[in-house]
Amino acid sequence: MDKTAENIARIIADEIGARPAQVTAAVDLLDGGATVPFVARYRKEATGGLDDAQLRTLGERLSYLRELEARRATILQSIRDQGKLTDDLARAIAGAETKATLEDLYLPYKPKRRTKAMIARENGLEPLLRAIQNDRRAQPEKLAEAYLGEAVATVKAALEGARDIQAEELTENADLLGRLRAFMHAEAIIAATVVPGKEEAGAKFSDYFDHREKWAGIAAHRALAIMRAANEEVVTVDIAPDPETGTARAEGIVASAIGIDGDGPGDAWLRQAAGWTWRVKLKLSMYLDLLGDLRRRAHEEAIAVFARNLKDLLHAAPAGQRATLGLDPGIRTGVKAAVVDATGKLVDTATIYPFQPRNDVRGAQDKILELVRRHDVELIAIGNGTASRETERLVAETLRLIPDGKPRPTKVIVSEAGASVYSASELASKEFPDLDVSLRGAVSIARRLQDPLAELVKIEPKSIGVGQYQHDVDQNRLAKALDAVVEDAVNAVGVDLNTASAPLLAQVAGLGPSLAQSIVTHRDANGAFATRKALLKVSGLGPKAFEQCAGFLRIRDGKEPLDGSAVHPEAYGLARRIVEACGRDIRSLMGNAAMLKGLNPATFVDEHFGLPTVRDILSELEKPGRDPRPDFRTASFAEGVDEIGDLRPGMVLEGTVTNVAAFGAFVDIGVHQDGLVHISQLADRFVKDPHEVVKAGDVVSVRVVEVDIARKRIGLSMRKDAGTDDGAQAQRRHAPAGQKGGGNGPQPGKGPQPGGGKGKGRGPAKPARPQDSNGALGAALLEAMKKRT
Repeated sequence: MDKTAENIARIIADEIGARPAQVTAAVDLLDGGATVPFVARYRKEATGGLDDAQLRTLGERLSYLRELEARRATILQSIRDQGKLTDDLARAIAGAETKATLEDLYLPYKPKRRTKAMIARENGLEPLLRAIQNDRRAQPEKLAEAYLGEAVATVKAALEGARDIQAEELTENADLLGRLRAFMHAEAIIAATVVPGKEEAGAKFSDYFDHREKWAGIAAHRALAIMRAANEEVVTVDIAPDPETGTARAEGIVASAIGIDGDGPGDAWLRQAAGWTWRVKLKLSMYLDLLGDLRRRAHEEAIAVFARNLKDLLHAAPAGQRATLGLDPGIRTGVKAAVVDATGKLVDTATIYPFQPRNDVRGAQDKILELVRRHDVELIAIGNGTASRETERLVAETLRLIPDGKPRPTKVIVSEAGASVYSASELASKEFPDLDVSLRGAVSIARRLQDPLAELVKIEPKSIGVGQYQHDVDQNRLAKALDAVVEDAVNAVGVDLNTASAPLLAQVAGLGPSLAQSIVTHRDANGAFATRKALLKVSGLGPKAFEQCAGFLRIRDGKEPLDGSAVHPEAYGLARRIVEACGRDIRSLMGNAAMLKGLNPATFVDEHFGLPTVRDILSELEKPGRDPRPDFRTASFAEGVDEIGDLRPGMVLEGTVTNVAAFGAFVDIGVHQDGLVHISQLADRFVKDPHEVVKAGDVVSVRVVEVDIARKRIGLSMRKDAGTDDGAQAQRRHAPAGQKGGGNGPQPGKGPQPGGGKGKGRGPAKPARPQDSNGALGAALLEAMKKRT
């Protein structure tokens, strides 16, 4: 390994809490074509047990640091070619730890367009600057007279040229830039001010019409809201030191780079030049640097929130292989119905019209009962959009018509986020070429109840709508992060090789869309796979792909019992040695926890497999093919609480967490609008991160603390003392001092995208509770009722 690789391994090891040897082993595996899920699950001995999160971070940092090293080499060669590379400069470049520092060092040597400083040098004014620097007692104006000529007509022009040269030297001073950047990181204030005349048009951004806070401490969602308001030209944004004290300090730092410590005429002139350089040159460059840093920081946090929510959603409990009737509610266009069998195969469709204008309630009930009887339906999945509660009531009344003693299906409200995207997708068109687009949505709703993971992988992650300001962040980085979440989630659960769709198979480590389709084509032509090894007969699937994917694919009740587990085929021999030690048949041993717990894992360690692999195999033999997802459970919505107008403060309701943001959690309580449990209302203790308390898909009990029908805002609480302390008061109590509205609420615009209803609550207009328009709960609730994208 060369010195550069060793240095990269050391840096990454420090950042992810590992040893350099672990990082080096992981890098070798990833460079060799191994996937993150495969390395995390089946190469624990090599990497020392690095998990998928550490490996993802490792991969990102590896890419950055390799780019940094490549840039370092380019810069060194460029300066060397100019004949200006000194030992000190070479050492400084070698020690640069970030791209920003590296570029600061390169600035004086970077080819640039013709500048005012270049022109001043061509006009012979650099000696004037040196004269002023060397003789601080002399009058700069008198010194300038000696440099007048055809190109420089006046003393003022001469001194301006000297100032331009001084300014360029300062803006290319890497040490000064580093000190200024550190000063700004610690002291800068971000300020937003409304553009005159935009108050009414930009009312949703009213919290930022006159907003100031420390740049270093601003929360990601507030930063994204301010940047969105600026993009929509509602506010202007500045990032600068405090004008009362910081500007003088910044100018002092610039002046110190020149070494001004006297009070002579030359000192005064240089001090003015330093102040001018800060105001005209460096302040703008620092603003752009800090704005870029803030954007990256905010994007990273927003992407992390989206990724966590998506992971929770993908790991939601499956209802299992049970015949399901999916209902996509609608009023004028009717309720679309689709029945899928236990394997998810579409077996029947219908459209019913129980609501206006037809009001065919009897016909709708008869059709539902017919579908239930004909296909032995066990579950009814109802989309949570427009008319979902009306449809739920219709289903409840219909199920009461089933005679006692006869099985009654269980009705469940299901998030339909992204169902319309899937319905109109090319994938849906291929899967159901002859099915109306609206009916495809009902199929998706039914299937996502059976197995959320298998159905949601068919939808672009960004369309699932569990993000915070998802449209504002770097879309390439967002897509990459979400794709990684999907890949990890699919491989953590495992995939049934003989029933999985091509989109689901495509997420398995080592496969991808092309090989996934080849597997499905082979399966359709030749029937179900009898063993994992039969995968090698699939066109294009070679040994490397087999190695990566085999452990994550399951064959239920196949010829080889271990094919139904997460034991990798490469370790079948080890698994059989363990079975032999028990003196039992493998089928009778699998699932026998008592027999397996008596074994000493260290006994089976050999030159090929270490203790981590042995322990994993024992766990798999104990619970073969175990599903890490929780048991299936649904929320029970309150009878008679169907619209926002039905809510009253103090009501205790059950709901499902649809989205978790940095400022709290959104909960679907069955009124077409998600309510917000602000971070200060999640528990009877301080909560730093809402994910400590809840995750998407959780069923929770909440108390209504505030209802604003006009603005479609619902404030909820999970605190036991919510009845004695309303949400706005609680939030202000928990807010950091000096921050307007507590600083923890979401901010105006499109994000976050709450889960749940389509935002069409139709309750009667009632007076809203008085509320401080600048209160933190008001700010936090502002986005709760946006339609999920």
